[in-house]
Amino acid sequence: MKDVCKPKGHSHECDCGKECLKVTGDRAVIDLGLSPTQPMHYTTLNCVMRKAMRRGCSSIELKGVMGQRYLASTASAPGLYIAVHGTPGNDLGAFLNGPTIEVFGNAQDMTGNTMNSGRIIVHGNAWDVTGLAARGGQILVKGDTGYRVGIHMKEFGGSRPTMVIGGTAKDYLGEYMAGGTILVLGLNGGAPVGRSLGAGMHGGRIFIRGKVEPEQLGPGAAISPLNSDDEKEVLGLLADFQRSFGAKVPEDVNEYVKVAPSSSRPFSGYYDKTNV
Repeated sequence: MKDVCKPKGHSHECDCGKECLKVTGDRAVIDLGLSPTQPMHYTTLNCVMRKAMRRGCSSIELKGVMGQRYLASTASAPGLYIAVHGTPGNDLGAFLNGPTIEVFGNAQDMTGNTMNSGRIIVHGNAWDVTGLAARGGQILVKGDTGYRVGIHMKEFGGSRPTMVIGGTAKDYLGEYMAGGTILVLGLNGGAPVGRSLGAGMHGGRIFIRGKVEPEQLGPGAAISPLNSDDEKEVLGLLADFQRSFGAKVPEDVNEYVKVAPSSSRPFSGYYDKTNV
């Protein structure tokens, strides 16, 4: 067996990670602690996961994850559930299209990168650029997030991405946002959001529990009151959060602030119109 399964040109019948994979019925368990190579290379782990998917497993449990990247990227089985124990690396669930991923720990950068549908549930923190260019599905984070979370989220037709952050978000939340919804609860104390909030946003909406100062807003973002549709959406997302984490959250919609685009073209007039 090769220590690292090459992403291109390898056979589906390779024996990468066979020591770690146990399949019972439609449930697979992959224990990275059983790998003869430590830590297991991310290409090997992804190869083992694809084998479980091809065998029709509806549940895949990963044990001992330590920073392996691209887990479940492009996975597209709608009923598939993936449980991750440990800390997955960057691009968890990139281009996800249907499955549910649940992380019992923290997630690193770019979780849910360009995801199309499905759910990603993180019981810890999820760091920078979470939800990058998401165009559908839902990301729920019990703890805090980092910088530039939700950048360039977008929606089309009936596909609208949503994200709920139980703790706080740092600077540039919702930057260049074109659609979707972000809800920040600030349950861990401190300022719920940082600076340059919604910079360049031209679509979508950000709901924040707590106070937002005007100087925190980025260009193109404005504070506006919640309407009845906003209140209904906030309560629905709070219910999703409570079901996923078993945590009681404040449901008084008067505690929430809405940040929305001030214009569909926030940078109009900023650029030189001279023809070249």
